[in-house]
Amino acid sequence: MQSRPESTGTPTRRAIVMLPDVLISQIAAGEVIERPASVVKELLENAIDAGSRNIGLRLEDGGMQRILVHDDGVGIPPGELELALTRHATSKIRSLDELEQVQSLGFRGEALASIASVARTLLRSRTAGDAHGWSLDSASGLIEPAAGSIGTSVEVIDLYAATPARRKFLKSAATEAGHAIEALRRVAIAHPEVSFRVQSEQRVVLAWPRQDWQQRLRVGLGIDADQTQSLIAFDSGEAAVLRLYGMLGRPERAKSRSDKQYFYVNGRYVRDRLLQAAMRQAYRDVLHHDLQAVWCVFLNISPELVDVNVHPSKFEVRFRDPQAVFRFIAMQLAQVLKNASLEQAVAGDQAKSSGLQTVIPSFALRKPVQDLAPDKSAQDLVPGQPGQQQAWLSLYVAQQKPNPLTRHAAQAAAPYRAQRASSLPQEALAQHAEQAQAQGDSPEFPPLGFALAQLHGIYILAQNSSGLVIVDMHAAHERIRYEQLKQAYNRQALQAQQLLVPLRVRAQESDVALVEQCREQLLSLGLDLEPSGPQALVLRAVPDVLAQSDLAAVVHDVVQALHAGSADLVLGAARDKLLASWACHASVRANRILSLGEMNALLRLMEQTPGADRCNHGRPTWISLGLDQLDRWLMRGR
Repeated sequence: MQSRPESTGTPTRRAIVMLPDVLISQIAAGEVIERPASVVKELLENAIDAGSRNIGLRLEDGGMQRILVHDDGVGIPPGELELALTRHATSKIRSLDELEQVQSLGFRGEALASIASVARTLLRSRTAGDAHGWSLDSASGLIEPAAGSIGTSVEVIDLYAATPARRKFLKSAATEAGHAIEALRRVAIAHPEVSFRVQSEQRVVLAWPRQDWQQRLRVGLGIDADQTQSLIAFDSGEAAVLRLYGMLGRPERAKSRSDKQYFYVNGRYVRDRLLQAAMRQAYRDVLHHDLQAVWCVFLNISPELVDVNVHPSKFEVRFRDPQAVFRFIAMQLAQVLKNASLEQAVAGDQAKSSGLQTVIPSFALRKPVQDLAPDKSAQDLVPGQPGQQQAWLSLYVAQQKPNPLTRHAAQAAAPYRAQRASSLPQEALAQHAEQAQAQGDSPEFPPLGFALAQLHGIYILAQNSSGLVIVDMHAAHERIRYEQLKQAYNRQALQAQQLLVPLRVRAQESDVALVEQCREQLLSLGLDLEPSGPQALVLRAVPDVLAQSDLAAVVHDVVQALHAGSADLVLGAARDKLLASWACHASVRANRILSLGEMNALLRLMEQTPGADRCNHGRPTWISLGLDQLDRWLMRGR
């Protein structure tokens, strides 16, 4: 092998000098102006901050040849035009106090100067007090009178002409145009009070009028009018410190791509790991495997509680209390998803509100599965009859081997009596419907209806006011037991179990320091984890429900969660994963023959269980077929 030649010369000392302003701006442009989409983003944010109501964007050659953004905002006086292209010149902040509570989208004062350092920039503007507009050409520095309406237009010509090496990293015109339009989409979604129009290669590719926020979100997410039921709108309401609102995609519409996920903090689109983790936590119990849901979430928080001055691109933020923000988002959105599981009645493609309350019942773990609901005659179990029998509902299937959860859950559990474990054969259903029709009312079916039969020992067939409901009995029972096991465990205090042999885990110095800082918090969660030297941690105790888990993986996940400020939720996720496994084994299996009473008991429990429309693995537990759909299939009325 040829050896590396030794250097024979001595290093030449270079004097410390001030960099030229042009080079400083070009260095800043490397951080801020990554591609034409970055220019579009910066110019649109300036237009929004100027109070614009109408904004237009034109692109040529994907923005590499020409970008033009024009607005009808307040404009720039002629005396300030030259300052607008100067580094660190801004109208957005004046002091450190204003910087710490910044509410505008742009505030650094670098964007226009950076753009002008790598491309020819034409700035035209007119204020309400001027008889005409004024223009500034960055190439010549001349300010001249110009025609134009009130507002500002910024034209960027031949991007990266001054730094051709950067241009080599750009993609095709179509790709760059796509990124630029997506940049506008991100800004437009957060500002429904502004209309946007985009032209690319002389063709209008986007035109959004002023709308309310729900309409803008649907348009921005690309949801057609006939797909509006695939989104769940929510709003935590105005609050002094935090407000969370937006739309969540229903889990059953999830796909493999994550290109329709938007998160905004105080109207600013961000890509933040903490917020992404909070969204994953919210969807944890309802998404199937690696599918990605559609969502658009807005977090309004007091400006002094968040630092947006973290990165030049302003895509990242830092919260003063990240753990509180994480918990607020994850728990609020998880509850939204659970509450939405049965808030619509089963009505085919036209769902109606069922008005159900989301209630977790108390329960017993000692009943055998045969007691899910006793088999009663129809005349004893028609809804509304006096003296209707009520059934004990089981939440534990007797296994050949003892279930390790029994000891914990049984202590906190109480027996649960079904409100209505009805068994309605077909004749009783028909009679019930005829009576309601004679009275001029629609049959008073519960949302999931009444059981008719069991199909191949797997599916329950039920009839409701809209048509046919098909229930996967194992998946439904699994979700019910999972939620009840969580409730039972949550009602008891966390019990720490000492390890016979402490577990030693290698860790980074930063992880060790963080664990030492958060030791009291971990102890309150039943986790005795402490430093053992500069690069190791030792685990001495864990919550008893996690004693059989992969403890090294638990430590790793908890350490990662501490960096995001959410150790308690990660421990909860590990606990829930174990409970979900037990719930799966303790649920009704395929080919288990159920009586009509047992089937109806299961349907009523589904209506009372949050998230019962999906099992623990994210699969749907039931589907509905409306009468109109059945009529179309069988060509009735034709």
